[in-house]
Amino acid sequence: MKYALYLGCTAPVRAINYELAARKTADRFGMELVDINDFGCCGFPVKSVKQETALLMAARNLALAEEKGLDICALCNSCSSTLLEANKKLQEDEALRARVNEKLLASTGKRYEGTITVRHFARILYEEVGVARIREKVTVSLSGLNLAAHYGCHYLKPAALHDSSDDPEHPTSLDELIAATGARSIFYEDRNQCCGGGILGIEEQTALALPKRKLDHVKASGAEALIVICPFCDIMYELNQRRIEKLYQTEYRLPVLYYPQLLGLALGFSPDEMGLELNRVRPPAGSRLAELLG
Repeated sequence: MKYALYLGCTAPVRAINYELAARKTADRFGMELVDINDFGCCGFPVKSVKQETALLMAARNLALAEEKGLDICALCNSCSSTLLEANKKLQEDEALRARVNEKLLASTGKRYEGTITVRHFARILYEEVGVARIREKVTVSLSGLNLAAHYGCHYLKPAALHDSSDDPEHPTSLDELIAATGARSIFYEDRNQCCGGGILGIEEQTALALPKRKLDHVKASGAEALIVICPFCDIMYELNQRRIEKLYQTEYRLPVLYYPQLLGLALGFSPDEMGLELNRVRPPAGSRLAELLG
């Protein structure tokens, strides 16, 4: 398996631990992640302001991957959804494709042909590597560890973009990936709720109220950590956790891990190799997670 690794804007700046863990775990399963240094923003931040500009930004990235003959592997939910949407629109609308190529992409020296696909890293693990193979590779069982899965809004939605058998309203794929490590994924109230990241720059108090509610539910469930697959979701639940605690006069001390970090521990990588020293919230002493992290 060989993919063009699409890091997006957030991961290289705020989620180096995610990138590090993804690269190392991918290698363990024979997945080659190729860097394309000319990749730019996916277009998601400007989509609500000017859709044509967002489409051009996405089309350029797709064209760059096409030049290498590689499908795209994205780490961010919003990036994968944005690139998927642009790819689908351009593949299905010949007139739009011609306009983008002739009037927009021409000035960049690129051309979109519609020959590749876009996949989220977690979907590749679930659908291409497979839960059974992951389980076979586990050398350190994470049994006794109770975790809460957070899918994020754009991982399986809009459903029309994703050729996935996973139910967007009742997803199970991340739960199954967690279970493959030996850990237990536990159900909690309102688990499909948005992280609030989409409105952080517009209405901060409302944006922080959303992760506060989820952190309440996860804590009440008895989970030792929240497992995420999107860097901006991590920003809301981990980077902003202390701000939420201060704002609402509460305390969570709830670690947030990227799934590849969890997977890496089960594969025998050390916490340092998974970039866990970069995680901001440490597990409470005496917990199963603290034991695993040494």
